[in-house]
Amino acid sequence: MLRLPTLFSPKPLIFRLLAAAEVRFAHRRAAKPAPPIPPPTPPRPPQKPVPFTVHGVTWHDPFSWMSNLSDNVAMRHMDVYIEQEEKYTEAVLATTGADRLQRKLQIEMAPRMASDLCTPPVRWGPWLYYRRMEEGKQYPVLCRRLARLHEEFISYSEPSAGFDYTTGKRIEQKLLDYNQEAERFGGYSHEELSEVSPDHHFLAYTMYDKDKDCFTLSVRDLTTGSLCDKPRADRVANLSWAMNGKALLYTVTDNEKRPYRIFCSILGSGKDDILILEEPDKDAYVNIRNTKDFQFVTVNTFSTTYSKVYLINAADPFSGMTLVWESEPHVHCAIEHHRGYIYLLTNAARGGVAVDSHYLLRRIAEASGSNNWESILLEDPGATIEDVDFCDTHMVLILKEGKTFRLCSIPLPLPVDFKEPVHLAALRPSYLALPKHVCQISPGPNYDYYSSTMRFIISSPVMPDAVVDYNLSDGKWCIVQQQNMLHERTRTLYGTASVANNINKSSFSQSFGTIHEVNDLDNMWNELSEFYACEYYDVSSNDGVLVPLTVVYSRKHKQEGNPGLLHGHGAYGELLDKRWRSELKSLLDRGWIIAYADVRGGGGGGKKWHHDGRRTKKQNSINDFVSCAEFLVNQGIVKENSLAAWGYSAGGLLVASAINTRPDLFRAAVLKVWLLGSC
Repeated sequence: MLRLPTLFSPKPLIFRLLAAAEVRFAHRRAAKPAPPIPPPTPPRPPQKPVPFTVHGVTWHDPFSWMSNLSDNVAMRHMDVYIEQEEKYTEAVLATTGADRLQRKLQIEMAPRMASDLCTPPVRWGPWLYYRRMEEGKQYPVLCRRLARLHEEFISYSEPSAGFDYTTGKRIEQKLLDYNQEAERFGGYSHEELSEVSPDHHFLAYTMYDKDKDCFTLSVRDLTTGSLCDKPRADRVANLSWAMNGKALLYTVTDNEKRPYRIFCSILGSGKDDILILEEPDKDAYVNIRNTKDFQFVTVNTFSTTYSKVYLINAADPFSGMTLVWESEPHVHCAIEHHRGYIYLLTNAARGGVAVDSHYLLRRIAEASGSNNWESILLEDPGATIEDVDFCDTHMVLILKEGKTFRLCSIPLPLPVDFKEPVHLAALRPSYLALPKHVCQISPGPNYDYYSSTMRFIISSPVMPDAVVDYNLSDGKWCIVQQQNMLHERTRTLYGTASVANNINKSSFSQSFGTIHEVNDLDNMWNELSEFYACEYYDVSSNDGVLVPLTVVYSRKHKQEGNPGLLHGHGAYGELLDKRWRSELKSLLDRGWIIAYADVRGGGGGGKKWHHDGRRTKKQNSINDFVSCAEFLVNQGIVKENSLAAWGYSAGGLLVASAINTRPDLFRAAVLKVWLLGSC
């Protein structure tokens, strides 16, 4: 078996890649070279062959003991082996002199690896909510402050600054200190869910209890800061508020971690929590969430044979559930409520005919049955709906047209009676400002349903993530948080000697109305396309299917024979993460090519693209990845024998399979795999 360069190490990805593929011996004395140090011997894990038989084929796996997490002896052997691998990696790097390169990179990367100490505050009603780090502490603190106090001085980076001279108290209220939670849960603090009640009086949250191996529910009174006596439950998977914060609904899982029960707890009551639903089907999973106006709780039940959505009246959670949607399994169903209508975004079959993308429906909330839906939009060729978000005054669609993302705002309410669906242009859309090369748009925590300002995270391969607030009533926008990779005055790229023309960045707020093309204002986005190019290719796979390939490189260091790193995922219908990563800058500035293969099985190409790369068709994902690797080498974009591969989670399966298929194509690989399921 071909042994690739060992990259298993706790060191950052960039350290391992550069050490494995580009060790530069600089500043050496002109002395007689010392004899080469013999390479260390790689560790050999224990082999305990165990026979397996599937479909009449039997083989022996000598390393199956590594997967037995419940065997304490096996896990101790695993710990020893991992430690041996780490020491082996360090020895290999020291033998080649790469440890000096590591130190150099650490110094180089430190200034741009620093993270923000505070999240940008989120306005909800009278409050601003945010998390911030305290000096010397390991975990953050959840805080809030009244927005009306010294509103003109509120800082997105330091929202806690200020003093309430009327009451003589600090302007900030600490809601939850996760360092104290760590003391409650054995020195470890990991939160999965966190929901503030709509009346802002309570915080419901779940923390991981490593002794019980589950998430435990707690509710904290935000007026007194104390924990409520109830509800307290283990194995909690979802939370939803009801009765304007007086009741909490939550789901619990069975021993197989399947959410199957819904309970309702009345806060302040001494009565036991009431069971609302128990799903007996072992193949069915239950999920709950609030509509953004807190009028309803949606109950999604998914199984291998169906998908159903029910509504619970949040004002009376014991009044029963109403079935509003039913379709085939394995589809996306998201429901929102707006002024008496419920809206559904789904990719379920229409009239028994399978569809490849999402579409939008609506119906009167009080109508009975699950078939009283009307279609809103006619399908526009080449355009698909990726996601939708609502507030009281607008609906915002995240659209994709070919490789281009768009952010579209539509005023609400829509016309009362749709005689037939219309084209998007008939709904008076406004297209919000976006930079070039957007690869992903994610809705932010838009809790305030009655605010016309909505937050989105804009991502690009050549721009640090931008957290942007859009005022939907006038089209103005403001970047509230973005990592700065440019010197403000000179627009010099950190870590280079390049100097561009000075650009006035005194104002970030611009109004665009229905304008979509904003190329003249790209400098407002702290974009890096002036320094790094982003190119797109369509690569023919082995069966003729065209696979999107994105290539990023430094304009200054591009030349023939560059080394390259190819990233892939191709699972769960998820978009490939092509966001800018500050650690990859050290690769780009040394002439590396960073490429992203959008192979089948992933997202961005519709439901068929996902299904054509999963289960029995998983080989398509692997062939796509290999074809993209061949393209990079054959076109001279990456030098032969200088290509590395990178995959995380299910992408580790993709990359490992590609290496086994074509070991001659790859010189190194980084596999960050912690759990694999059905891809």
